[in-house]
Amino acid sequence: MCGIIGYTGFREARAVLLDGLKRLDYRGYDSAGIAVIGTTLRVYKDVGEIANIEKQIPALKGTTGIGHTRWATHGGVTKENAHPQLSCDKKIAIVHNGIIENYQKLKETLIKKGHKFVSQTDTEVIAHLIDEVYDGNIEEAVFAAVAKLKGSYAIVVVSENEPEKIIGVRKESPLVIGVGDNENFLASDIPAFLKYTNRVMFLDDGEFCVITKNAIRILNAQKKPVHKKEEVINWDVKDAEKSGFPHFMLKEIYDQPETIHQVLRGRLSEIEQTITFSEDVEKLLASKFSAIHIVACGTSYYASLVGKYFIEQLTDIPVEVALASEYRYYGSRNPSVLVIAVTQSGETADTIAVLKDAKNSGMRTLVITNVIGSTATRIADSYILTQSGPEIGVAATKTFTAQIITLLLLSLKSAVLQDTLGSAEMYTYIIHLKELPRYVRDVLQRTDEIKAMAEHLKDATSAFYIGRGVDYPIALEGALKLKEISYIHAEGFAAGELKHGPFALLTKDTPVIAVIAQEATYDKMIANIGEIKARGSPVIAVAEDKDTEIEKHADYVLRFPCESKSLSCVVIAVLLQLLAYHTANLRHCSIDKPRNLAKSVTVE
Repeated sequence: MCGIIGYTGFREARAVLLDGLKRLDYRGYDSAGIAVIGTTLRVYKDVGEIANIEKQIPALKGTTGIGHTRWATHGGVTKENAHPQLSCDKKIAIVHNGIIENYQKLKETLIKKGHKFVSQTDTEVIAHLIDEVYDGNIEEAVFAAVAKLKGSYAIVVVSENEPEKIIGVRKESPLVIGVGDNENFLASDIPAFLKYTNRVMFLDDGEFCVITKNAIRILNAQKKPVHKKEEVINWDVKDAEKSGFPHFMLKEIYDQPETIHQVLRGRLSEIEQTITFSEDVEKLLASKFSAIHIVACGTSYYASLVGKYFIEQLTDIPVEVALASEYRYYGSRNPSVLVIAVTQSGETADTIAVLKDAKNSGMRTLVITNVIGSTATRIADSYILTQSGPEIGVAATKTFTAQIITLLLLSLKSAVLQDTLGSAEMYTYIIHLKELPRYVRDVLQRTDEIKAMAEHLKDATSAFYIGRGVDYPIALEGALKLKEISYIHAEGFAAGELKHGPFALLTKDTPVIAVIAQEATYDKMIANIGEIKARGSPVIAVAEDKDTEIEKHADYVLRFPCESKSLSCVVIAVLLQLLAYHTANLRHCSIDKPRNLAKSVTVE
């Protein structure tokens, strides 16, 4: 869940490492540091922001180095516990993401052998293990040390004695190679080096890499060479920058009209009235299965709940949506079930574990993700890319709407294969999908109205979001957005469930955001709003432009445009993202890096 960057080439490593760490700071961290090899190995690290640490680092001559942003797991937030960690002679430096489960036993053994530890981290154990067996060949020393580790890890190592070489190894924690010309990179995430190259190779579990400025060697756990295909990432470095916006989150909210175009590109044909995926995906969807189980975490879980509504309404296929952290222990192992994993990064630890277990149980697997070459895409039988581009803000925005639209396209394709959707209905869906970017732009132009509404939320200590049908998971996601960036306690509920407990929490100081867009339950929602008002809570209704009745029932109204009831959820999601953003901004919160959170959860 932390950031790793490694570099060897012709540039000054100091500048490359610091630039890479800044591009990874969205992953969440409490300390940072770099190690650069010049005439000697020199390490600089401290707690706090990268910008503050950068001021302490002198000009360093050296073209090989490693860097890290740490989020404390073993040991508190101190300079000593920051990475890189060093060997006893301070000639070997390592950075590490993950958790070493047997570090305490290893540490006790190393102490008996005379090793002196200066930190409380599990990471420092790795440095001493390497040091213990190092005899001039850093590759062999890393192989020997890793063989003793239990847990998850992405490890990057440099040695003063072999100054132009970087060793990397991974197990259940991402590590990607950036392929350059007369320079090469290692990182936990692509944006770290995207400024310099968009050519990448992804390491698989158990693989090692040995990198110099002119060569890349990849080996498996048996030390045999592995041939890797070089991938090209079609992300522009500008996509990973703020482009004049005050926060990445706001930029990514405004990216969404273009994101929708990208999700639909190459998959939607108005002329032929068809939805098209790759051959392997369509073959998988056409196969016989008794049910679909969708697994995900966080925002992806709420997108999956929306997908459940789409699939079950358009097909005869029963759908179960489960949190990956629960499903991996308690979920089905029935080979007749199709498992769909939804993960923005393709590296979410619990979701990866589900995919592995499902494959081992003979279940068919499909992944919806944003990152080609990610671990999930390499495990699953097939994958669909959301094509969202890089998302830097910790709070998911454009990837959420991209997942929803991808799940709708999958639902429509399944309905055609199941023969449960007529051509006229398909044509209507296609027309509405093509209109979605225009509706989202319309909502973005209403930002001043939404900001004014945020004034009614910014001083609340709790807020409720309610909805029915497909608007229920949108209410859940709206509440999540508010709580994770504004630190206001917020909960989403199915509106019909309020009387089963949540009513006890309603007061005049508890605003309720009511999403009211579904015709089938409109009257029920009005009744729910009346019950809330009777208990004194202010109601902010989110309603479509054509609704002429809602002002009679709600205290405040936020409007959205949309001709399709089922697709209005995408437009509403954007509106609620803006509401959360402006509320957090009025509260002067750290929007792109909310406390205690990281972009990708790659440890259990």
